[in-house]
Amino acid sequence: MFERYIGIDLGTVNVLVYMKGRGIVLQEPSVVAISRRDSKIVAIGQEAREMVGRNPESIEVAHPLKDGVIADYEVTEKMLAYFIRKLLGRFRLVKPILMVSVPRGVTSVESRAVYDAAMQAGAREAYLIPEPLAAALGAGLPIEEPTGNMVVDLGGGTTESAVVSVGDIVSWSSVRVGGNRLDEAIMAYVRRKYNLIIGQQTAEEIKIGIGSALPLEEELSMEVKGRDQVTGLPKTITITSGEVMEALEEPLSIIVDSVRQTLEKTPPELAADIIDRGMVLTGGTALLRQLDRLLIQKMGVPVYVADNPIACVAIGAGRALENLDVIRRSLPKV
Repeated sequence: MFERYIGIDLGTVNVLVYMKGRGIVLQEPSVVAISRRDSKIVAIGQEAREMVGRNPESIEVAHPLKDGVIADYEVTEKMLAYFIRKLLGRFRLVKPILMVSVPRGVTSVESRAVYDAAMQAGAREAYLIPEPLAAALGAGLPIEEPTGNMVVDLGGGTTESAVVSVGDIVSWSSVRVGGNRLDEAIMAYVRRKYNLIIGQQTAEEIKIGIGSALPLEEELSMEVKGRDQVTGLPKTITITSGEVMEALEEPLSIIVDSVRQTLEKTPPELAADIIDRGMVLTGGTALLRQLDRLLIQKMGVPVYVADNPIACVAIGAGRALENLDVIRRSLPKV
């Protein structure tokens, strides 16, 4: 009765936490600010994210996860412990049971690092779940049935597409291209075309504000401020949704090819199910305008964006804990 079941989406850009009976209880950027003088943590989450690009030399702003896996074990452990303490209080009587998402293509060393970080952060038990499986569960797909359910999880660091049947992944592909690469593509385009240097946060604002995978009926535009590459002085330009679409063409084509690879590896019977059922998009990048239509054009199957796509992996990780006996055989061994 006192068990605390917690599902965690340990993402490159955001950490989301789902608690049984309460839903999503935490969504914070996976960013940590560290003092260079004594290596102590200055800020975690949103507070640290606000320092990105504005931090003095005495403070380093780090992203302890890269492409969905741990890049800095010690900082990740401290970040996880901070979030768990924030939720449960410093003096908790019952240690929680955690289900943490990891990319499907993760190595055994990387898996072990996530497991160890979860245990050191204060878990009584910890399990790992492949992100596409968690995303399918969180999106409400009937994964236990012997039918093909396809999910494309478009995260900050990786895009993973998978076909799930009878509670496990049948075919999948993963590419280390996600929301961050889209931001970088916008930064590079603005620098190349306008000689304007902008930060990643500005690029993300452009992507969210006017970004699109296909031409829009009514073109959008946005004022962008940055530093002129030639003069070094502040400068303002106006960029359109058509230009952003052009900037995103290359990373989006890599994502499309990855989804196509998954379909090509799918057994014929399950492929037939996907023609009828379509595929579901999850993850923050699924919210990019017209991305579903681009995939419909390229794949020839129906495409749907999940309800609350950003939260699907965390919700799915929590639901997996609630059905642990059924899903245990599909989880990676650590």
